[in-house]
Amino acid sequence: MIRHTDIAILGAGVVGLAIAEALTAAGRDVTLIDPSEPGMGASYGNAGTIADYAVMPVGSPDVLKNLPSLLFDQNSPLAIRRAALPALMPWLARFALQSLPGPTRRNAANIARLLVGAAGHWQDLAARIGGTDILQNRGCLYLYETEKAYRAAHADMAFRRTLGISVDLIGPDELRQMEPNLPPVQGGAAFFPKAIFLNDPGRMVRTLAAHVATSAQILKARADRIERQMDGIMVTGPGLHLKARRVILAAGAHSRALALQAGDKVPLDTERGYHVEWDMPNPRLTRPTCPTTRGFYLCPMQGRLRVAGTVELGGLTAPPSPHRIAKLVEGARAIFPDLGTPDREWMGFRPSIPDSVPVIGPSQGGADVIHAYGHGHIGLTLAPITARLVTALVTGRAPELDLTPYLPNRF
Repeated sequence: MIRHTDIAILGAGVVGLAIAEALTAAGRDVTLIDPSEPGMGASYGNAGTIADYAVMPVGSPDVLKNLPSLLFDQNSPLAIRRAALPALMPWLARFALQSLPGPTRRNAANIARLLVGAAGHWQDLAARIGGTDILQNRGCLYLYETEKAYRAAHADMAFRRTLGISVDLIGPDELRQMEPNLPPVQGGAAFFPKAIFLNDPGRMVRTLAAHVATSAQILKARADRIERQMDGIMVTGPGLHLKARRVILAAGAHSRALALQAGDKVPLDTERGYHVEWDMPNPRLTRPTCPTTRGFYLCPMQGRLRVAGTVELGGLTAPPSPHRIAKLVEGARAIFPDLGTPDREWMGFRPSIPDSVPVIGPSQGGADVIHAYGHGHIGLTLAPITARLVTALVTGRAPELDLTPYLPNRF
C-alpha cells in the first residue's frame, strides 16, 4: 500500500525533528522517516552545548600544517582509520584546500552567520515543547593547560570577536573561582558567557519527538531510494512506499546517497564521535569544559559526567575503535585522576563536509527536494535555525539568510 503525505522528512535526528516541529506549526502535513528511534544517533550522544561560539571549521592552516601527523596518529584528536584512506582521498583533498587561510576565513564567516541567535532560538524551541528545565545558562569554557596554549588563544579569540562572538579570556585564579574542582593550570581559559547547555540532550530530543508526534506521523523505516515522478516523489525502502509532494533530506551522515538520487553530488563523509560516562550525583563541573589540546568536552550531564569528542574519519560500517574510547578515559583521568571504570560508552556518526559548512537549500534538480544536513559538530546548535530556513523555503517566504553559501550546488 502506498502512503501519501505532503512533506516527507528523511531523518528523525534533532535537525529533522526541529524541521517537523516548525512545519507542523505552519499547518503542513508531515511524515518523518528513520530506521531508528527518533534522536538516538549523534543527537543523543553529543556534548550538549549550544555552541554559538563554534565558528571555526575543522580545517584550518594549523590543522593543514599538522595534517599527516594528526591523521596517522591513532591517538590524535583528529585521526583516520587507515582502511578507510583510499575511499576518503577525494574528501581529504577537498578538506586540505578548504584548510588554506582564505577558505578558512570564508568558512568561519559562513558558519558564524548561521550561529547568530542560536541560544535564543533554542530557548524559544524549548519553551514550545516543554523542555526549558533541561537548558542551563552558565556559559562554556575552553581550557588551556599551559601558558603557551593560553597565549596562542588570544589570536583565535580576537578573530572570533570579529565574527560577533562574546568571549572573555580569564586567568588561573578566576578559573579556579568558576570551577573549583578543576586541577590548577598554568594557562587559563576562554569563557563564552552566552553559550547554553542541555544537561540531557537525549531527554531534550525525546521531548521534542513526543511533541512532534502529536501533529506529525513518525515511521520507523529505512528510506533507501527517492524517485521523482509526475505527481510527486516516491520514497521507498524495506516495507516503505510513500508518495510525497516534497522531500527534505535530514538524514545526517546517511544523506549522501539520497542526495545523489536527487541529482546532487555532495562531498559528505562520516566523522565517528565517541563518549564515555561516569554516573555521579554531582558531576564536578557546573558548565561544559573543553581541554583544547585533548579534543573533548567534560560535560556535567544530569546525574553523570560525560566526556565527549574527538574526530575519527572511518565511515559508517566499521566497529568502534577501542583505542578511541581508551584515549577519552585517559584524558578524563588526566583531569580527574580518581575516575574509575566508565559506566557506559557510545559511538555515533556526524555528517562531515570538507568546508564544515552545512548543506541547506533546494536541490539543483528542483525545489521538491530540500537539503538539511552536514552540520558536523554543531547539528544540535543549528537545528532550530535550519528549521526556520527550511520552513521559509517550503512556505514560499524569503529565508532570513542568503542561502548561497550553503546550497548543494556550491560543490
